[in-house]
Amino acid sequence: MRKELYDQKIFDDLNVTPLLDLAWTLLIVFIIAVTATIQGIKVNLPKASTTPSLNKPSTKAISIRNDGQIYLDTFPVTLKELEAMLRQYKAADPNLPVVVKGDAKVYYESVIEVLDLMQKLDITQLGLVTQKLVK
Repeated sequence: MRKELYDQKIFDDLNVTPLLDLAWTLLIVFIIAVTATIQGIKVNLPKASTTPSLNKPSTKAISIRNDGQIYLDTFPVTLKELEAMLRQYKAADPNLPVVVKGDAKVYYESVIEVLDLMQKLDITQLGLVTQKLVK
């Protein structure tokens, strides 16, 4: 008899536990997606005593890996392709901010070639990315 009463009872509440699980999962996916869209690729940055903040959405990141491969944001480019693309960005925004992230073990010549290109294109808002020196 007790089982029959239980089967006929109408449930008027909603179990929100699966909905909360879904919300937390979507939140975690969103956080991972946002952090994955940071410009540039991962390189081993040299240490510096102070690190200025240059987080502008229109900032272009040029990364130079330890093997000398150059990247514009996350796309591998040659020096000539980099020049052509930066000319286009500079035409659209004359105050184009650019940051250069060179690996700590990269040949100095590779960084100088990129800096010479910035000077040639008259890009004056230029930053060099370093890591904060940990004492």
